[in-house]
Amino acid sequence: MNEQVARNVVLVRAIETADVAHTVLSDDDRKYATRSARELAAWQASDSKTAVTQHHFLQQRAEQIIKRLSERSPAFAAFVRRRPGMTGIWTALPFIAFLTGAALDRIADPHRVDLLSAPLLLIIAWNLLVYLGMLVWAVIPRKRKGGSPLLHRLSVGKAAVPRKLPSALSDGVAHYLADWAVLSEPLTRARLARSFHLAAAGFALGAIASLYARGLLTQYVTGWESTFLDARQVHSLLSWLFLPAMNVFPFLQGFSLAEIEQLRFGSGGTIASGERWVHLYAATLLLLVVLPRLTLAIFAGLRAGRLKRRFPLDLDQPYFRKLADSIGAGAPALLRVIPYSYTLDEARDRGLWALAAKSLGGQARVQLRPTAGYGVEPKDALRDTGLDEGGVTVTAVLFSLAATPEKENHGAFLDYLAKRVPRGVAVLLDESAFVERIGDQPGSEARVLERSALWRQFCSFHGAPAHVVDLLQPDKHPLEFGAGLKLPELR
Repeated sequence: MNEQVARNVVLVRAIETADVAHTVLSDDDRKYATRSARELAAWQASDSKTAVTQHHFLQQRAEQIIKRLSERSPAFAAFVRRRPGMTGIWTALPFIAFLTGAALDRIADPHRVDLLSAPLLLIIAWNLLVYLGMLVWAVIPRKRKGGSPLLHRLSVGKAAVPRKLPSALSDGVAHYLADWAVLSEPLTRARLARSFHLAAAGFALGAIASLYARGLLTQYVTGWESTFLDARQVHSLLSWLFLPAMNVFPFLQGFSLAEIEQLRFGSGGTIASGERWVHLYAATLLLLVVLPRLTLAIFAGLRAGRLKRRFPLDLDQPYFRKLADSIGAGAPALLRVIPYSYTLDEARDRGLWALAAKSLGGQARVQLRPTAGYGVEPKDALRDTGLDEGGVTVTAVLFSLAATPEKENHGAFLDYLAKRVPRGVAVLLDESAFVERIGDQPGSEARVLERSALWRQFCSFHGAPAHVVDLLQPDKHPLEFGAGLKLPELR
């Protein structure tokens, strides 16, 4: 799916997962959207003589829901029409850079060509340093720990939720802005890289244009001066600097040490060779800055175009797998459950399967792993569990709410899994045993809420979203595995 379709799908996902009580989108709204999308996707596939795909279904369903919400809320309709990100910067940045480069002669002396021109040497040195940094970054990649505020702003623009929205819809839009900023980061980086490379090329082109334009109306005085460098050192520096230009363009004349000595200001400097030095600097900027930067901009632009046409949205997430199940697309979802110091009886096992069906689709399967013993080292407890096993939609750790969370045991177990499970882990907190133990005592409900809050805070500290469930009453708590689950796109 392309960028626009992915944006709509992510927006609808954020709204649906935030609207837990179904106050914004009722059950009938969701069923109608699913049914209509299934029919429209089937017609679309029939016209193109292809099979119904999950992409077509998600696109049609998102459009149906956004259309319905837009009819109900003018503020939401205005938000949907708003252009995301700061699109104007992609064109403005190279244009501004060209104008800045063209004004470069205002920084230095506009009536002379300094062979040791600080602005021109800095342009070349800076770009060579950038190329070196890119090479080092490619050879020694580093793990990114999240996007910068600049990337977020470029992705979503002003991250402000529109006013006059229902509470659930406002929460959904806020979640969408946060999710989209992370999801679109690769695309934004590619666009930003393209603009930066074009800006660097534009700056150098502006400097070249400035040299030639000023030379049409001004007689350049050519020479050099330095407190620390002598003629021999300047000759060596300029020989290396202009070597690529003189090799690529044979018509450019070289220079001798004697000429460099004569061009020193205050020692009989001449203006006769001004044209030659303009050509040498222009050719050097063209070869070392403009052409490499344009090449890098082309590659970045191709990558941005590819990401825009085929946006990398992970459709194996629980939310999408559940929708795919409704049209019979894809393999059934698999919920892998690892109990910790908790043994399930037959009734709770059935409740686990019911939860999987409700949250991941009716065809979802459950893989119940052996119980990890209390206090056992995670490495030993999970020795026979392939944590990187393919085909697992969600890996969930099952704790009993009756237990008290302990950093050295429960926390160590979560930390071990979080580092080794590629898609991250979720936590299921079964309250059934705790509710049975405290019975109908006064304040029992408050005690359950207090214990749930304690576990949620504990799991959040260890980077795992917690979901309270009742395996004896699967319908008691709504469960959306897609809400907050740490998947690759959200890392």
